[in-house]
Amino acid sequence: MDAGLSVLQLRKRLAAIGEDLGRIDAVLITHEHSDHIAGLPVIARHQRSESANRHLRAVIHLSRLTEPTIDWGEQQPARLELFQAGAEFIVGDIEVQSFSIPHDAVDAVGFSFEAEGVRLGIATDLGYIPESVKFHLRRANLLLLEANHDLDMLKIGPYPWSVKQRVMSRVGHLSNMHMSDYLTQDIGCETAHLVLGHLSEHNNHPAIVQMIASEALERRALPAQLTIASQDTPSQVFQF
Repeated sequence: MDAGLSVLQLRKRLAAIGEDLGRIDAVLITHEHSDHIAGLPVIARHQRSESANRHLRAVIHLSRLTEPTIDWGEQQPARLELFQAGAEFIVGDIEVQSFSIPHDAVDAVGFSFEAEGVRLGIATDLGYIPESVKFHLRRANLLLLEANHDLDMLKIGPYPWSVKQRVMSRVGHLSNMHMSDYLTQDIGCETAHLVLGHLSEHNNHPAIVQMIASEALERRALPAQLTIASQDTPSQVFQF
């Protein structure tokens, strides 16, 4: 999901967990902001490569409204599938459900994935969690949720005030406080693995996120395994 890193970095990080970018069947894009699509035009170009070392078979899936915002360069991707936000589709034997999320992009979406009785929910880059998003995150055995910023750190941090207002807005990013509220009130007992990601380098810290999320899970007496995702290294591989 998403391709905000260079293809070189994607190859390296997949290799670190025993995977090969050339074997990836699909790339799903949530929205057009650069930290989510920086490597996408190169992936599209490698779809057309005749070199076995460079060729990628992955089909690119993105919403109909997001596609016109992408600068593909000289050629359109060879394998591109467009969907309407809210649509369901199949990738291999995985059922994919897209859903709209509140973010300042043209048509930002989150995804849930289900196969062989296992359900994954992914929602990052959202200013708050509306009931519609909560619905799609229900019954997730693994949940990847945003924990972008600590409000106090954001307020005294280096960003211009206009950027701070954007981050704090209802189409910005999820704060530690809103993440904690969701864990306290809404996360289901089915969630065995909780991954918190998209942490701001300037306005948050993994130790703060760990403490706040652990306290919220303890209040609910939920046994979910907590992982704080890093921008620099792959997470562990989760198995069910």
